[in-house]
Amino acid sequence: MSGSTDPAALRALAEGVARRAAGLVREHAARGVSVAATKSSDIDVVTAADRASEELVRRLVLEARPDDAFLGEEGDDIAGTSGVRWVVDPIDGTVNFLYGIPEYAVSIAAEVGGEVVAGVVMDVAKDVLYAGHAGGLPTRDGIPLAVRPPAPLAHRLVATGFNYTRPVREVQAAAAARLLPHIRDIRRTGSCALDLCRVAEGALDGYVEEGVHLWDHAAGGLIARLAGARLLVTVGAAGEEAVVCAPEHGFDELLAAVRTAGFLGV
Repeated sequence: MSGSTDPAALRALAEGVARRAAGLVREHAARGVSVAATKSSDIDVVTAADRASEELVRRLVLEARPDDAFLGEEGDDIAGTSGVRWVVDPIDGTVNFLYGIPEYAVSIAAEVGGEVVAGVVMDVAKDVLYAGHAGGLPTRDGIPLAVRPPAPLAHRLVATGFNYTRPVREVQAAAAARLLPHIRDIRRTGSCALDLCRVAEGALDGYVEEGVHLWDHAAGGLIARLAGARLLVTVGAAGEEAVVCAPEHGFDELLAAVRTAGFLGV
């Protein structure tokens, strides 16, 4: 399939690669996990499994499509000539993985001309595969996904996340405290990719987080949009990239609520 830009073909490749990477991550989990390095702060960790998973994904993708570009969280960017770029988070939810909490995923997205057209999020611990491609149905293990039906703001369950640097966390904590009285509850699971997939499958009514990166939301964001959600990439109140996602029918009301609470910049 080298050179093809067909979204369905890109999705099929991503599915096979994600399953291989998930198997590798499980092998590392069985042997025991420890911190290999830190990034933005001393609590923003990288494990050997993160690096090994990304190396495997890069190798398998570029063996199949040697002219493609590649952007991964843990490695160097690779330029390409095909117009296709792969955007990969080898383990989204690394802290959960480190602690043995079963909430982490392999996330693989394919862009064509800068637009995400295929995405796969593999829930590693549960062996569940979320996938979608432009022009097709988003699925969970082959079953079509759809967002939750309309609900009053006070009845909505919203997920969020917290950054690894103290100044951003202080802003996020204050915003969460202001939002909480106006919704059903807040969840913090620790994986942007999985939270977006849960919006897609109707397990959450919305998601907001500052401090995310393209590899966190590229695949899950596509899957959510295909399932009937809207996703906004914007700037958070602390000045970092932020994402808001919710079903299309309730998006504007949730956006106004998170903005009023102080999650987003003006």
